Amino acid sequence: MAVICSFLMISCKKEASNEEENTASAKAKTEKLTVSNPTFQHSLAQWSLNKPFREGDLDPMDFPKIAKDLGFTGVEYVTQLYPTVLETGENYQERVMALAKELNARSQEAQIDNVLIMVDHAGELADPDPEKLQEAIANHKIWMDAAALMGAHSVRANLFGELDPVKWHALSVASLKELGAYGKEVGVNIVIENHGGWSSDAEKLVAVMKEVNMETVGTLPDFGNFCVKREGGERWGAPCVEEYDTYKGTEELMEYAVGASAKSYNFDDNGDEIQLDYQRLMQIVNDHKTDRFKGYVGTEYEGPLEDPKEGVRLTKTLVQKSIDNLK
Repeated sequence: MAVICSFLMISCKKEASNEEENTASAKAKTEKLTVSNPTFQHSLAQWSLNKPFREGDLDPMDFPKIAKDLGFTGVEYVTQLYPTVLETGENYQERVMALAKELNARSQEAQIDNVLIMVDHAGELADPDPEKLQEAIANHKIWMDAAALMGAHSVRANLFGELDPVKWHALSVASLKELGAYGKEVGVNIVIENHGGWSSDAEKLVAVMKEVNMETVGTLPDFGNFCVKREGGERWGAPCVEEYDTYKGTEELMEYAVGASAKSYNFDDNGDEIQLDYQRLMQIVNDHKTDRFKGYVGTEYEGPLEDPKEGVRLTKTLVQKSIDNLK
């Protein structure tokens, strides 16, 4: 009897020990998952492949399938890559909605999420000309309708136009309040990327967000777009003469962010971006994201590699490595 009891006691101790080990193992796995943050997903910004799209080597209508084949679960469209909507004017709404319907069908076929639409050449939302400003607002509402049809959570707009910072602020607030109100009706956010001019001055963009103070108006921090002024007053292309701090700006914009755009240019032999500390940037994104954040980090390669798909692969790998090493 004593032998049986001893055997049972040893057996029970082993079972308890195994249970403790299993619990500890499960806890360790949970902690590991928490650190790597599985809530992050990868979307592909269409601009990463702008050269082959513009040169005709790739069809922009195939973008959802291309992104899926590259291992992404979401897509971020760039309107200027679609010739039928490159210009506003006659039948603009019909042209936009026809494109939206076709892209939605393509994305469903590819089984990929439509994350957001990056709108260019639809008018400037800080234009000092009242008539042009109202036209720009109306055009962006059309794209918000398109985003609603496609199931995309946001339309990314630009805040170009007025050069005086005080007037720029007032015009930006007025435009975004109107678009934010429309966003409540259709269920789509209007978001601003740091994309040149005063929008790349994070302090000024945050001031706009604070005054607008609407859940449907937010930001899309871009790791590489913090140049506020360029030589000769050029919007693009010229050397940067005034730049906002990338890490400070990213942290400030995250309070209102629905996502993040992981810009890249060049890589070293270890696959790290040579201009940007990705680990630091992704830690900022992780530590400062709010309930507004939709989970997607957009890969946006903008470098010199002959095959941009290789740049996309390197960027996505680096984003994931940074996620895996979050503290």
